[in-house]
Amino acid sequence: MKRVVITGMGALTPIGNNLETYWANLKAGKSGGAPITRFDTTKFKSHFACELKDFNVEDYIPRNEARRMDPFTQYALIATEEAIKNAKIDFDVLNRNRIGVIWGSGNGGIQTFTEEMIDYVKNDETPRFSPFFIPKIIADIASGLISIKYGLRGVNFTTISACASSTTAIIDAFNYIKWGKADMIITGGSEAPITAAGLGGFTASRALSTNNENPATACRPFDVSRDGFVMGEGAGTLILESYEHAIARGATIIAEVAGGGMAADAYHLTGTHPEGEGAFLGMQEALNDAGIEPKDIDYINMHATSTSVGDTSELIAIERVFGTNPDLNISATKSMTGHLLGAAGAIEAIASVMAIVDGIIPPTINTKNVDPEFDGKFELTLGSAQKREVKYALSNTFGFGGHMASAVFKRFEDS
Repeated sequence: MKRVVITGMGALTPIGNNLETYWANLKAGKSGGAPITRFDTTKFKSHFACELKDFNVEDYIPRNEARRMDPFTQYALIATEEAIKNAKIDFDVLNRNRIGVIWGSGNGGIQTFTEEMIDYVKNDETPRFSPFFIPKIIADIASGLISIKYGLRGVNFTTISACASSTTAIIDAFNYIKWGKADMIITGGSEAPITAAGLGGFTASRALSTNNENPATACRPFDVSRDGFVMGEGAGTLILESYEHAIARGATIIAEVAGGGMAADAYHLTGTHPEGEGAFLGMQEALNDAGIEPKDIDYINMHATSTSVGDTSELIAIERVFGTNPDLNISATKSMTGHLLGAAGAIEAIASVMAIVDGIIPPTINTKNVDPEFDGKFELTLGSAQKREVKYALSNTFGFGGHMASAVFKRFEDS
């Protein structure tokens, strides 16, 4: 089994359009929540989300190319280009047959689908669909276009496990490299769900916050007043390589992927198991895969979406695995970014890796009154970032359908 290292990262998020800005704003506790600007929300119950800020796709992709892509694919290409530059990769001197792409997305081209169907109905149901309609909506097109842009002929597919999609992709990429089936894999996830269909659908499922008076503080994980998640959008990319491949090309190694675990709640269509059964099993499997004990984990980036049932079941699962440990730092960065659905795991993996690199735990913001059931049991990193040494970090992501995925990241040590 080969060691798997991280040599590049890229981020496009509601609190930063590149890795440096994203991490700076995470540390500063900046909220991305604000009223939705892209369509009229008057008739919706929820009027806000975590949109990208000061973003113009034509700053990154020529207009004639961008119009052939749904935003979720645009986001994927933008974050990936940053990660490749960050990793200083020259594909011309590498074996492209051994480099792959494994990408995650829960919704794919939902904006394109919504717009085309509205046009179909408005035009008296006369079929005038764009020839790019199907390529724009299918969830695997982001991984396909990344491989086409860079000529990468290795393993290529998309994982779909709802909001666990990009963590699943990262774990799959880790395994393919560990097993010797690839030298390098571009992995991560992207999502562009802030549409009328996305907002309406999640509102109907009673998953979204409706705290319209306070959009910047509406996402408040663990708080007794939490009332649902805040939708976000964007992408995160990680470049994974075998240790030998990274050393051979003279790459700077950022951190190491130590293990991954996946499981299922097998309980409910959208709700989590009240005892966190799937989360418990996924975290245990991740620790076993990494060959470490619960006491070795210094930081957990929780899934923690700010829903009543979800936050509670995850904390129950954490207590089952780690006990009540006030020295274990936990935080919920969705309080700042909102919930990027299938891309959540990617940007939270990046947050976990940066916590290791900088020795800083990003905070949980907006939480003022912790649910009494968990108050004092854990260090929830409330309000502001904390300095501490982090050798191992665990990142959790869970999705509708009971999907659970947990990844362990490790400080790189050349030994």
